[in-house]
Amino acid sequence: MTSALSDLDLHLFGEGNHHHIHQKLGAHLEVHDGIAGTRFAVWAPNARRVSVVGEFNEWDGNRNVMQMRGRSGVWETFVPGAAVGSLYKFEIVGAHGQHLMKADPYAFQMQLRPDSASVIADIGGYSWGDAEWLDRRRNWDPLRAPISIYELHPGSWRRSWHRKPAFLTWDELADQLIPYVVDMGYTHVELVGVAEHPFDGSWGYQVLGHFAPTARHGTPQDFMRFVDRLHQAGIGVFMDWVPAHFPRDGHGLADFDGTALYEHADPRRGEHMEWGTKIFNYGRHEVRNFLIANALFWIEQYHIDGLRVDAVASMIYLDYARKHGEWTPNQYGGRENLEAIDFLKQLNWTVGHYHHGVVTMAEESTSFAGVTRPVHLGGLGFHFKWNMGWMNDTLRYMALDPIYRGHNHNLITFSFVYAFSEHFILPLSHDEVVHGKRSLLDKMPGDEWRKLANHRFLMGYMMMHPGKKLLFMGGEFGQWHEWRDYEDLAWAALQHPHHRQLQSWCRALNRLYRDYPELHGSDNSWEGFRWLEVDNANESVFAFMRQRLPGEGGTQLLIVFNATPVPRDNYTFGAPAGGRYRKLLDSDDAAFGGSGYAPQTEMQAYDEPWRDFPARITLNLPPLAVVIWARD
Repeated sequence: MTSALSDLDLHLFGEGNHHHIHQKLGAHLEVHDGIAGTRFAVWAPNARRVSVVGEFNEWDGNRNVMQMRGRSGVWETFVPGAAVGSLYKFEIVGAHGQHLMKADPYAFQMQLRPDSASVIADIGGYSWGDAEWLDRRRNWDPLRAPISIYELHPGSWRRSWHRKPAFLTWDELADQLIPYVVDMGYTHVELVGVAEHPFDGSWGYQVLGHFAPTARHGTPQDFMRFVDRLHQAGIGVFMDWVPAHFPRDGHGLADFDGTALYEHADPRRGEHMEWGTKIFNYGRHEVRNFLIANALFWIEQYHIDGLRVDAVASMIYLDYARKHGEWTPNQYGGRENLEAIDFLKQLNWTVGHYHHGVVTMAEESTSFAGVTRPVHLGGLGFHFKWNMGWMNDTLRYMALDPIYRGHNHNLITFSFVYAFSEHFILPLSHDEVVHGKRSLLDKMPGDEWRKLANHRFLMGYMMMHPGKKLLFMGGEFGQWHEWRDYEDLAWAALQHPHHRQLQSWCRALNRLYRDYPELHGSDNSWEGFRWLEVDNANESVFAFMRQRLPGEGGTQLLIVFNATPVPRDNYTFGAPAGGRYRKLLDSDDAAFGGSGYAPQTEMQAYDEPWRDFPARITLNLPPLAVVIWARD
């Protein structure tokens, strides 16, 4: 058999720079001497013997023994007659004589749990219809574009209870999801749990099929069609991507060739005790190559528009969730994982090199500097960072009874101290509505009316605060109970007008945010933001202005917040200019479930100095409300 792996392939893989190694390793349909079959290749440098076993050879490890290519650690063979749809694994005699049965790390398709075999797949030939979308993507500026993300778990957004398992197919999901997100005004969806994973309860954050879309919803081609349909409807597709850890399951990456191959052998470096998972060895070239090729694979093969990189803080700190004695310092005595930091820089540089317009987003919960600074300027090179500080402070503030909010006014103002230090996404994600944390609506204090008003306040504050937006499914209509990954959302709640009104409020906010560049085009500059009222902690009133960057024209938006259930009549604050102001949205409007306390639709700002402003405005502030005005 003539090898498909050239010396250059093996050299690049060995130094960690074969960006498309998935085209060489794994299972690939080929024809040799007129005979159709499949070429298999796998990296297992410490194995004593490797065989490919499957339906095509009755799972007999003696029939298709693989050959190692020199000292590369790559084993290879061709199996005549091994065809699309056939199940297979690698039978490995490990470094210490262990008998191991491993799924293919590069498999393009896998069985549905609890079965764990890889599946020979042909993922070529799909006819995409999203060329117009991709052309626009290559030329967009994500930092100045509206990005409002609807985060969803495909396995529990809706379910089909007439069959088991109850997962929707990708086509069924597209039929229902696309009109919904378009109507709601979202610009992107972020998918939780796309790559194959053995345990539903991990939500897809413990991946074993890194190159395989989960079989829960269909075939690889079905997933391509799902992404294609979203693009044709004008919706971008992000996915959660998990290079931080992997599970211990026997058929997976752990101890792959009888040694700690993909992970560190030292548990102080190679295991997340908190999660019961293994940590990738980012210093091993072939492991780093595996992950970076995987990132490019999802972008190129499935047209994914962005990767939200999970648990970045756990990657960059050696002492993450570890006590004294449970971790080892780096070569300089520090706590930073220098190998992981280099990997992240290489990842972001490589994605940007091949795919301008595709974004990377870091779930990073610390004050690590330069997460969104370009690699050539010393940063990690992400486009965006999740603003976990904003999320924690905001949810703490909103959970307080309004009588105590005045004593915690800094929970609102502090986020603006660092709001422009990185490029941020404001996340109200799945992690905030599980494990006893309660749903967003149920976190809110007070009786039902106040909970609903506080929920509207929270949504309005997020959408008006500088930064891109992310909301987990169910939050848009105020689901009462926590998210449960084993059942669908509480859609029956929309039979009640209160939940339809919350949904209408979120729809209106999304459309306003999308339509006004003042709210998204200057997210990363102080020049697009100005406080109008910042220090009235006693009454828990604050206000700020959003505008475009200097020289870009547009209007000025004044956003006023009253975080108590007490109306504030004849409230005066400064304005940037005199003139007529038109109300755009009011969370207390009866159409959104509010009291309709302040029905005026226009107001006058007078050219009379007030504090540091050339003009003043006096208006009635409704209770527990966000009101948005535009200067004509």
